[in-house]
Amino acid sequence: MRTFGIDPGSARTGYGCIDSNGSRHQIVLCGAIATPAAASFADKLNAIHSRLAELLAEYRPDCVAIENVFHALNVRSALKLGHARGVAMLAAVQSGAAVAEYTPAEIKRAVVGYGRAEKAQVQHMVKLLLGLSARPSPHDAADALAVAICHVHSHVRTSTITAVQPSRRAATSWRHYVAGH
Repeated sequence: MRTFGIDPGSARTGYGCIDSNGSRHQIVLCGAIATPAAASFADKLNAIHSRLAELLAEYRPDCVAIENVFHALNVRSALKLGHARGVAMLAAVQSGAAVAEYTPAEIKRAVVGYGRAEKAQVQHMVKLLLGLSARPSPHDAADALAVAICHVHSHVRTSTITAVQPSRRAATSWRHYVAGH
């Protein structure tokens, strides 16, 4: 499965693409889309969308995983991040790939095993999981790779759980509901 991870940002949007069989991951590419500081906000958003659309068309992932906005230090930062996320989501949907979203805590939990892990811990685990000689750079690219790895781990776990659980008849009334089943 080919998964494309995106760590959105208005100044720099990280991206990373991996191939995985569920247990072994291989990096395809990673990097960051840096927008010029002097550019207008609309031009920055256009540059992010255009470059992501090019990359998604070239690498044709099965799924695009995007980091979800959880909070920002101020309203203006949150709005800008939301806009960058929006154009990333648009590029993903336009590519025809399935789209998934993960919070930073979900990503850290899937990659490191602890939802409040430090950024350096996440980068180190990305390096180990992908068999790299050094941490991916810039940090936005490492974060995007972590998003992709999170999706693979979540997808494998969900697929395994779904395959193991027997099918159940849906309750048609509250009288048929059995707690815990």
